[in-house]
Amino acid sequence: MEHKSLGRSGLQVSVVGLGCNNFGRRCDREQTAAVVHKALELGVTFFDTADIYGPRGLSEEYLGAALQGHRREAIIATKFVGPMGEGSLWGGASRRYIFEAVGASLRRLGTDYIDLYQIHFPDIRTPVEETLRALDDLVRQGKVRYIGCSNFAGWQVVEAQWTARNQHLSPLVSAQNLYNLLDRRIERELVPACNAYGLSVLPYFPLASGFLSGKYRSGQALPEGTRLAEAGPMAERVLTEENFGTLAKLEAFAESRGRSVLDLAIGWLASQPYVACVIAGATKPEQVEQNVRAAEWKLTSDELAEVDAITRPDQSGR
Repeated sequence: MEHKSLGRSGLQVSVVGLGCNNFGRRCDREQTAAVVHKALELGVTFFDTADIYGPRGLSEEYLGAALQGHRREAIIATKFVGPMGEGSLWGGASRRYIFEAVGASLRRLGTDYIDLYQIHFPDIRTPVEETLRALDDLVRQGKVRYIGCSNFAGWQVVEAQWTARNQHLSPLVSAQNLYNLLDRRIERELVPACNAYGLSVLPYFPLASGFLSGKYRSGQALPEGTRLAEAGPMAERVLTEENFGTLAKLEAFAESRGRSVLDLAIGWLASQPYVACVIAGATKPEQVEQNVRAAEWKLTSDELAEVDAITRPDQSGR
């Protein structure tokens, strides 16, 4: 398993990470343990969760239970901001809530520190300096080792890093955003901001909610039990004729090299220099194996150029 530095930090993370949003929802405690243990066996060190994943924080709880006895082998990344109850006091990025949220996450995870604590969404009600100062205090206390953001725009990354530098606070080391072969919008502003200010990109939904796994076909019924079969309006945005046309070209490209489109989706992301870890979800141990094997494909410059021609965003900013 290849490892990369997370931003301008000394933290090394596996190039394939395990997304844990299925834990407590599509995976029970036993299934979670099987998936996590297979990931550890294959050299995966990065486990990404959030307090709002699974009802009542079950993703963190199940992940923590699965990592008992393996804490030293794992980098736990979790998030805060999302609502954990009704009312304005049960979410956000205020100092008050951050200190409550981290304590609750530590209890559910069964650990005394979080490797990467991420701002799940921008909180426009709270000054970024207040959020960063609270997170800096957690770093100084040893409850958190590094901090990152998720779903930030490029300008929000710049604002946060400038504030951290100006106020001598712990900087962000990563930005977790939606990024895959069908949705490359972050390349316009977020990626340049991350490159300039020392953050690694952590892509989520690398398979476009399973569309890039090759299991969906135009004009055919959606496979029962799949993510897009349960996605409602999101499925309509993904299952377009344009995307099916792009999928056909990507499949032909991959098959000509003895690979699958899933291999291409993950291998392409892992080949980007600014991507430290591809966050791929799994509900079965064999899916973890597929994801890890896919990252072994390091695309050449010519291959990257060919894929770019197939998937380059058009002028509408797709």
